[in-house]
Amino acid sequence: MDYPKLKSIIEGLLFLSGEEGLSVKHIAEITEQSDGLVGEALEDMKEEWERQERGIQIVQIAGSYKMATLAEHAPYFERLAYSPSRSALSQAALETLSIVAYRQPITRVEIEDIRGVKSERAIHTLVSKGLIEEVGRAEAIGRPILYGTTKSFLDYFGLANIKDLPEPSQFEDTDQLEEETQLLFDKLDDRQLTFDDVGES
Repeated sequence: MDYPKLKSIIEGLLFLSGEEGLSVKHIAEITEQSDGLVGEALEDMKEEWERQERGIQIVQIAGSYKMATLAEHAPYFERLAYSPSRSALSQAALETLSIVAYRQPITRVEIEDIRGVKSERAIHTLVSKGLIEEVGRAEAIGRPILYGTTKSFLDYFGLANIKDLPEPSQFEDTDQLEEETQLLFDKLDDRQLTFDDVGES
């Protein structure tokens, strides 16, 4: 494997690993290269990205490498999170929100087990919008974060209490997830009609 290809593969691996990151040893096992060569490639990538003034950097935290945004760009990320044009929830975000709403408190790994896909971005979106928050830590290896809904969630969906959520039928997990998500969609549609009616009156 040539060096540029190795760096390209490492970039893809770091992107997929998300906030968890990867150790040099793990990357070396995946790429079937030596620890030394992988470590050298990572350091080269860090320097190259900094030199090119890219919007993403490679950071090393607790022995793992991962991609991260630049701290000085934080004000722009906040504008994105609270931009009116981004106010609507995507299918992925609403699906994730329905899992948290109906099964809280719940960890990111448990959410991903139910959805079958990575949910880090959807969780970040929901936290940024104030719809879910950290409510504790699970009694498991690594003490993963437990997520639950917020008061803003209740306001967003016009609920007085979390117990006021529509009750889904008792299906298998996948079907139940689809129904829970649809129930939130319906609830959101009802609220939108209410907002529209108020705006017209």
